Amino acid sequence: MRYNRKLRRILTAALGSCVFLLAACSGGDNDAPAAAEPRDVRAQPESSGAANGAAAAASEMRPVDSETLAYADIDETLVYGHFAFPSDMIEPLPAVIVVHDWWGLNDDTRAAANQLASYGYMVLAVDLYGGETVDSVDAARQRMIPVLENPQQVEANIRQALAFVRFAGAPKIATLGWGFGGGWSLNAATWFPEDVDAAVVYYGQVTSDDERLQSLDAPVLGLFGERDRSVTAETVSAFEDAMQRLQKELSIHVYPGRGHAFADPARATYDAETTEDAWQRTEAFLATALAPDEED
Repeated sequence: MRYNRKLRRILTAALGSCVFLLAACSGGDNDAPAAAEPRDVRAQPESSGAANGAAAAASEMRPVDSETLAYADIDETLVYGHFAFPSDMIEPLPAVIVVHDWWGLNDDTRAAANQLASYGYMVLAVDLYGGETVDSVDAARQRMIPVLENPQQVEANIRQALAFVRFAGAPKIATLGWGFGGGWSLNAATWFPEDVDAAVVYYGQVTSDDERLQSLDAPVLGLFGERDRSVTAETVSAFEDAMQRLQKELSIHVYPGRGHAFADPARATYDAETTEDAWQRTEAFLATALAPDEED
């Protein structure tokens, strides 16, 4: 029997156990996690599109199955994400939790999740907007504000997403996000050091706060633009210094001459060559970080 049929049964069962049990257990948290620091979005160019560009840098893809599935319960409301995995999967694979940019969980984010799945991962693209998507900078700015103001809900969302892919059998898990989602990718790695095995941050908000970074126990890949006016070169340098000071594992690349959202074709700062290079670095990083541990 193909594993994907078995996987569907497991995930269906998860809706009746993992999702609701976690919601009940997480409902009483008193201490809110630190939110991703808001970016200065006023400096960003106007846009009428909503793409992250990962799918534009595609290598040959294996066939992928995907579904819209409930993976969390936030305030007694089911949260639906995009779950993708290789069609020929015969056993559980490492997982990647994908966090969308400020546009929401749109078709471009789903395409990126599918591409990651084609490399041999189970991929869950989470939804922080409750099913909404936007297609302009003004709308995105307004939509992300309540999320930044309620980090407890994001923490609960990602906690249940991690439990969901663990329940599906993932031996290792990475987080990955662009811009708005990149900051949450890093936050997730600091909130859940026992669950997150790697984190990828595409021009997302980072921190140099030792206290926030101290709990981090996963390698991080950071991809930034030298001329980014939201996540500045100075901010990235301070983050790099803090990671080195704390002896955390960091692979970082700052692209000369590139601005914010260099991997988003809908933005004026998009650069196809840079996007392809960043995606190749992402592939290589995940392949190493999510590889099975060597047996003694």
